[in-house]
Amino acid sequence: MSESFPTNVSPSREMTAAFFRDSQIELCRIQTPSPEPGEALLRTRMSGICQTDHELLHGYQGFSGVPGHEFVADVVEAPGRRDLEGSRVVADINCGCGECPYCLGGMENHCPSRRVIGIREKQGAFADFLTAPAGNLHPLPEEMDDRRAIFAEPLAAALRITQQTHITAGMRIAVLGDGKMGLLTAMSLFHVCPEVLLMGRHGDKLDIFERVGGRTLLVEPGEDPALPGNNHPGFQLVVEATGNPEGIEQATRLCQPQGTVVLKTTAERPASFPFSRLAVQEQRILGSRCGDLDLALHYLRYGLVDPEPLIETILPWTELPWAMDRSAARGSKKVLLDHMAREERTTSQQEEHSG
Repeated sequence: MSESFPTNVSPSREMTAAFFRDSQIELCRIQTPSPEPGEALLRTRMSGICQTDHELLHGYQGFSGVPGHEFVADVVEAPGRRDLEGSRVVADINCGCGECPYCLGGMENHCPSRRVIGIREKQGAFADFLTAPAGNLHPLPEEMDDRRAIFAEPLAAALRITQQTHITAGMRIAVLGDGKMGLLTAMSLFHVCPEVLLMGRHGDKLDIFERVGGRTLLVEPGEDPALPGNNHPGFQLVVEATGNPEGIEQATRLCQPQGTVVLKTTAERPASFPFSRLAVQEQRILGSRCGDLDLALHYLRYGLVDPEPLIETILPWTELPWAMDRSAARGSKKVLLDHMAREERTTSQQEEHSG
């Protein structure tokens, strides 16, 4: 188990936080947030850099503020929920109003007034402290370390597909894109459909899926993904997880008539939409976003998905600007930020950065 944060230490009135604005990252001192009624104060232990963070940095949804929505944290204060204090937790990032028809119907993720931690009107985890609704918190098993638990949020998003559409073992399924979301999606679907095919441009990433028994197809740079064989009828389900706006058109070309394309990419850049192909081929488009954290924690706890091979590196969180560059590099895997480490980066890291 990871080292625990002593909850009897009161946070200072100020803290360090990372602020995104106008494509710039600034580490600054700001006021430590105070929990609103029903909220808890959390100290961040570990956070993860997501493709969405890169989109936010460059203006997605007009964002400016403190990002970070993948995190493991210690509960420092939880007024009204003292049972949570001292727990290590992950959190659902959508904070609904609790009063609208969506919230009352169990669809807080689609509350028109929702705040989203680190994404929309709610400070994120690229900071020493943050707040979150106590009802959004999920305590972690003692045996689950931080570097595994940090994958709960993206794995929940990957598993969301299994809750949205009926998947059978004999289906022809392709996952387009071998980034973090593509890999987690393929590894998740593999338990339901052993013939799922992961298509990507990076042999070392495809190897991760092959090592658990999955099928892969390497797409050479400059080429568009193609059906594996002239007589292939197309895929019944195509998951688009390329991170690029062009992925939707590629996915519809791979999908069979009356098949389904699942969209996982959120990108700021505009995309052309293949209306004609969708209409003629009678294909369905399914948007897919956040998922069930309890389901993801079950997969992680019992080893159904092992995220360890997806980790590129773990850096002290105050090295965020450099870590963002590392995460954006072509072919990079998951870059994690250790908020418990206060050391400066090593000489070798400085030399690598300057090189």
